[in-house]
Amino acid sequence: MAHLLGAETLALEYPTTKVFDSVSLGVNEGDRIGIVGRNGDGKSSLLAMLAGRKQPDSGRVTVRGGVRVGVLDQADHFDDDETVGHAVVGDRPEHEWAGDPRIRDVIGGLLGDVEWTAPTASLSGGQRRRVSLARLLAGEYDVLALDEPTNHLDVEAITWLADHLKRRWPANAGGLLVVTHDRWFLDEVCTMTWEVHDRIVEPFEGGYAAYILQRVERDRQAATIEARRQNLARKELAWLRRGAPARTSKPKFRIDAANALIADVPPVRDTVALKSLATARLGKDVVDLIDVSVSYGDRDVLSGVEWRVAPGERTGILGVNGAGKSTLLGLIAGTVEATGGKVKRGKTVKVATLTQRLDDLDRYLDDPVRVVISQLQTTYTFGAGSKAQELSPSQLLERLGFDSAQLSTPVRDLSGGQKRRLQLLLILLDAPNVLILDEPTNDLDTDMLAALEDLLDSWPGTLIVVSHDRYFLERVTDQQFAVMNGNLRHLPGGVDEFLKLRAAQQKATASATASATASATSSGSGGSSTATTATISGAELRAANKELASLERRIDKLHSKIDDARTSLADHDQADYQGLTAETERIREMESELAELEERWMELGETIE
Repeated sequence: MAHLLGAETLALEYPTTKVFDSVSLGVNEGDRIGIVGRNGDGKSSLLAMLAGRKQPDSGRVTVRGGVRVGVLDQADHFDDDETVGHAVVGDRPEHEWAGDPRIRDVIGGLLGDVEWTAPTASLSGGQRRRVSLARLLAGEYDVLALDEPTNHLDVEAITWLADHLKRRWPANAGGLLVVTHDRWFLDEVCTMTWEVHDRIVEPFEGGYAAYILQRVERDRQAATIEARRQNLARKELAWLRRGAPARTSKPKFRIDAANALIADVPPVRDTVALKSLATARLGKDVVDLIDVSVSYGDRDVLSGVEWRVAPGERTGILGVNGAGKSTLLGLIAGTVEATGGKVKRGKTVKVATLTQRLDDLDRYLDDPVRVVISQLQTTYTFGAGSKAQELSPSQLLERLGFDSAQLSTPVRDLSGGQKRRLQLLLILLDAPNVLILDEPTNDLDTDMLAALEDLLDSWPGTLIVVSHDRYFLERVTDQQFAVMNGNLRHLPGGVDEFLKLRAAQQKATASATASATASATSSGSGGSSTATTATISGAELRAANKELASLERRIDKLHSKIDDARTSLADHDQADYQGLTAETERIREMESELAELEERWMELGETIE
């Protein structure tokens, strides 16, 4: 394969630390490389040197003649008076960029809800990120260097970006370098992984799952990596092998070796023991949302939501921005009042929320970390039964990646990731029994995400997670729900089902808009035009949309009935075999009916023209 760019004996040093010492590597045609490592080890610096944005102290970067390199920085920079359209396509005439199918795909995939003529200064952080991505992807580049491209993107946008990058070049053309903590994205897109650590860059074949396997092998053979990091990697490998088959279907993932490595690794969570302990702490009642609605003025955000949160439940919440996820979390936490229906809260419920903001730490900014933790309880118990263990705050900090030297650091001088971990520690030591995590993966590297997941595996309480990090969401939760059209619906198929529902929903909306436009055009020409190609009349369209709405209501009610039946089944007299069999059969019939309704919903959305 042809060489695109390379680095020879790169060295980089800052006043307080040496980042790289004689690093040599190269990027060839067809390479799709993910760069991983701990925060501060030099991932972004390496990317900047390879892209020509930063000069090394010694060594050199060579680029093959004619190779064009496009760069996405972590920060999004625009001129104050620049519009979205100009930021993406510049001064190119409309007929030129609108006639390019790749640019149309980029605009449709990233900027569907962003006004083309809006000033970039008026955009949210997520919208600015999508405009930056669209600007880069609309260009012609042989190599793309992306620094945290998934920051501020939702699950749909991340899925689209992964698909675009896989299709952007032929298999043996182009080059991709990406720094990201999104492990699903790494596994989906990358065919090589570079780990940055200890002033070197170590290459691995394959995406994130293959990298974890090879790292475990390396650690076992070398016996130089501390036991905790090795055990976390083996535990994560066990989950990867026992999880979705798609993750392990790649030929380069050596399944026999993986099976041998994890033969003695137990499941990541002892679900029965944790739920038993959660019930003991919470009782049977946590929070029940019964036909709950929330409105802000004339705008209905949630309507007729039914959700009985169970002790020990581990639930992920999906939904587009503005769908009502934060409102739903507020109902659980008690910070949002329902405008209709009933919210029933258990007497022993103690809710804590890890928000995206770090305001909780403002009162500690001038205090060293050791002073902050000295004000907290002296021990904390994790796990259940024989696996329960008591940890001191200092041990918890160590488990979350703090070393002894950092205990004397004032809170204001901590990095974003360290502040995030300290914020979580303060919440856990307050001993809640219902924990809400709102985008908890921000500012955390892949190793620290694995440590956080390990910590949550032994947390005995009800866990509710909102995250655009698909890997984290699937890893720490046992079920997923989506907020769609003001309703809460269960997703037996997880994130994949959510993406399919969203695609069908968008297609139905686009078809309805096209039909309405065609109908209006036909009416404007006195009904004599035969140029329109609408295949459904206005009355049929209204009937189809009405059926769609009816199906959604029936699906939501059926979800609630199934959840109630499962709860009743758990409380049923286990000696009553006939009753258990009858109840199980009833649940199966409802699940079969649900599958038929969902299939009809998808079919109807796809056939509306």
